Amino acid sequence: MTAHALVATSSQTVGPFFHVGPGGTDVLGRMAQPTVPGDHITLRVRVLDGEAAAVPDALVELWQADSEGRYPPASLPDGTPPAFSGFGRLGTDVDGWCAFATVRPGVVAGTEQAPHVNVCLMARGLQRHLYTRLYFDGDPRLDTDPLLSLVEAGRRATLLARQASQTVWEMVIRLQGDGETVFFDL
Repeated sequence: MTAHALVATSSQTVGPFFHVGPGGTDVLGRMAQPTVPGDHITLRVRVLDGEAAAVPDALVELWQADSEGRYPPASLPDGTPPAFSGFGRLGTDVDGWCAFATVRPGVVAGTEQAPHVNVCLMARGLQRHLYTRLYFDGDPRLDTDPLLSLVEAGRRATLLARQASQTVWEMVIRLQGDGETVFFDL
């Protein structure tokens, strides 16, 4: 019998298939119907790789509370979806962007957290999802947010969405390299 050296096998690459399956529609880009109370905003998210090139086939999922800090139920008692879902999922375009119609979240009831949006990112080459948060630049509660306080001061800016216009906020997610976004190990 001949002895063979053990060699690591290549890893399985994920995607790019998000635009065919879970990211194949923009229905989940509307998180809040126009009738929902609160400041209606467009939240634009851009995904860049380590070379600052757009990732055109990432999938971005968002979860957030409403303007009063409440997370909605998955459905109402009669089985219909609520006017505010608190959940969005979109694939990025050729320039790495996707845009969600939502309301600016409030402080989650019973917490000291600054208003935020939870972000889950899937992209080609990732073996598992990446989790981060999106905070709003200039919010006075940023200094007291318990999770944000765990992030070294020099990297906190990677978690901030910036106001591009009256109703548009933008966040750029860098997967690696200079200015890499802070990701959380969940």
